[in-house]
Amino acid sequence: MTTEVFIGLGSNMENPAAQLARAVAELAALPQTTLVAQSPFYASRPAGPQDQPDFVNGAVWLRTDLTPHALLDHLQAIEQDHGRERLRHWGPRTLDLDILVFGQETLDDERLVVPHRELANRDFALQPLLDLNPDLTLPDGRTVAELRQTCPDNGLRKLPPIPREPFAPE
Repeated sequence: MTTEVFIGLGSNMENPAAQLARAVAELAALPQTTLVAQSPFYASRPAGPQDQPDFVNGAVWLRTDLTPHALLDHLQAIEQDHGRERLRHWGPRTLDLDILVFGQETLDDERLVVPHRELANRDFALQPLLDLNPDLTLPDGRTVAELRQTCPDNGLRKLPPIPREPFAPE
């Protein structure tokens, strides 16, 4: 069964915009998955400790036949390929890929919480979702537009588009 999925992307290390652009290409190449659209990229202050560089964030809209956990496995493999290290909670990272919304499913287990637990507090996730689908509604009936209006300001700044390089699997 094909599901509409929204993935949040973030990076604040090793040329963040390039990390995200490469990740978008890798997401487009996932099995049983089609890339529908990519949001613009945004810069913002870190949501966690402030002693780190600003983040670059965006989102993609996918259609996938993968299960939520199978998709999560693929996302974590892509993060690892980008050199992701989990040294500090909400600390710096080369790449962070989060399942923000997985159709109308709600999940809460030891590996995955969907919709993303902090979505309502993250303008850097909500604004890219609005760019992708201004009518997006969460499983609990709240709209992303409503959440965006009440979300704390994190200094969000839209970045100019960067040229996309063709993805060549290794």
